[in-house]
Amino acid sequence: MSFDVVGFDFLEGLTHFLKVFGGVALTALIVSFILALIQYGGRGPGLFFKTLWQALVDFAHTSPRRVWAITELTWKESARKKALFVFVVFAILIMFAGWFLRDSVDRADLQLKIYVKFVLTAISWLTLPVILLLSCWGLPADIKNRSLHTVVTKPIRRHEVVLGRFFGFTLVGTVILLVMGSVGYLWTVGQMPEAAKSELVGRVPVYGDMTYSNRIGDRPDFDDPNNPQNPASAATNVGDVWEFRSYIEGGTKSRTFYDFDNIDVAAAKRAGQFRIEYNFEAFRTHKGDIEKRLLCRITIVNNESGLRVPLETFEVKEFSNRSADKTIILGGTDEEGNPIETVTYREENTNEVKSVNIFDELLKGGDITVEVQCLDPGQFLGMARPDLFIRMPDRPFYITFFKAIFGIWLEMVLIIVLGVTASCFVKGPVATLLTFGMLVIGSGFSELMQSLAIGTSEGGGPFESAYRMFMHLNPSVSIDDGPLKTIMTIVDQAALGFLWTVQYLFPQFEYYNMVPFVANGFDVPWKASLLPSILVTLAFVIPCLILGYFSMQLREMEAK
Repeated sequence: MSFDVVGFDFLEGLTHFLKVFGGVALTALIVSFILALIQYGGRGPGLFFKTLWQALVDFAHTSPRRVWAITELTWKESARKKALFVFVVFAILIMFAGWFLRDSVDRADLQLKIYVKFVLTAISWLTLPVILLLSCWGLPADIKNRSLHTVVTKPIRRHEVVLGRFFGFTLVGTVILLVMGSVGYLWTVGQMPEAAKSELVGRVPVYGDMTYSNRIGDRPDFDDPNNPQNPASAATNVGDVWEFRSYIEGGTKSRTFYDFDNIDVAAAKRAGQFRIEYNFEAFRTHKGDIEKRLLCRITIVNNESGLRVPLETFEVKEFSNRSADKTIILGGTDEEGNPIETVTYREENTNEVKSVNIFDELLKGGDITVEVQCLDPGQFLGMARPDLFIRMPDRPFYITFFKAIFGIWLEMVLIIVLGVTASCFVKGPVATLLTFGMLVIGSGFSELMQSLAIGTSEGGGPFESAYRMFMHLNPSVSIDDGPLKTIMTIVDQAALGFLWTVQYLFPQFEYYNMVPFVANGFDVPWKASLLPSILVTLAFVIPCLILGYFSMQLREMEAK
């Protein structure tokens, strides 16, 4: 799996939410107060505060019974609109997909990736467009048909209508996802060849911090603030365009160090084995022995006791996608089923054969370093931070599969919230376009918006870039100091501050894409995927509910 898994910083995310929500809310309050003052004169401030107080009273007296009534009404309307016919399309895809996917690749270990990607992508692409259209066209259609008039004239508050729509469309989507997810899981398991059944697991990786030593064995202290180098600077650049991996030279003292701390030794001991999985890449400067792969050695170092245990030399199976071919197992059971808790090794200096207990000595304290060394002279071994990890006890495949379904459900809920909110102040076609636009920008342009907002793009801010284009100045050419540069800097800072706020108005939909984890046989991580998905969804529910409430209060029900 060639992507780096980084945990989500909850406090940083909460800080961003409070800044953006507070800034937007304060701006909306100031603008509303000014408009009320302009339109109503001296009565404006009183009406402004009266409206705010009425909003607080309405939210405080929310009736679950009335919300559930709107939810039931939304479910019945969706059923009448034949929204559940999406099951027919999914059933047709499942019925005939096996004909085309079964022989799509010759290697059984790639079947899991193909089947999982097909099933989860089909579920996502069939469910989300239907839900988007339902949520964007529901309220405008009710207003046009005047069916909403019989609702708002009864003792029901406007935000309860919005909440009922949220829950109603969510109920429809939940039923669709449960049925599709269950059928898709059974189909995936049933279609997997016997040779690939072992890949139906959810591997739980524990990643460490990676550093390199140079070819003479020196390992710079990258924690030193006076050291300007990055951890990959001690490695070798082989000229690969993709700089994801760095390389160590074989036949030298160059090594890669993976530092792990707070390993759950008790969990590994209960499982009866300690596993290390790798995904290294070879770079050959000469052909060598064409029948042999690169030789590699891994040494496990206990940082508390200083114990060093070199493991047996192994060949790097770089072209295999089976996790069993790239997993080093310590422990397990012997032929008679007895547990193995020791590992035998040769001491580095004396070459003396010794044995050590895996869990009580080698892993004691849970603070270890894994050293990787390439043994073939003239060859290079490439690796990145996620290319070596400690593999904790696996989780069942159905757990990680339905975590991905849960990710699709969270994305669906967010689309419902955005669609219903948009339909509160614009008509169906515009609401559809607005929601779809937020989906596209949040999915494919979030990195571009972040680079613009933090000012990392070459050529300066928007006004400096416009000035450079008008004056035909290269981005590398500096602008002379003077009043013009000062004005452009001040204006660009204000513009970048505005862009920083705007970028967080678009949800980051990449958090919801959990297919790569499941397709590659990994468990969906909590901190890197599930937690940010849940928080992003919740972060939009409250502001959208407030916006929908005031939009329904101000919207003319007679408008068609």
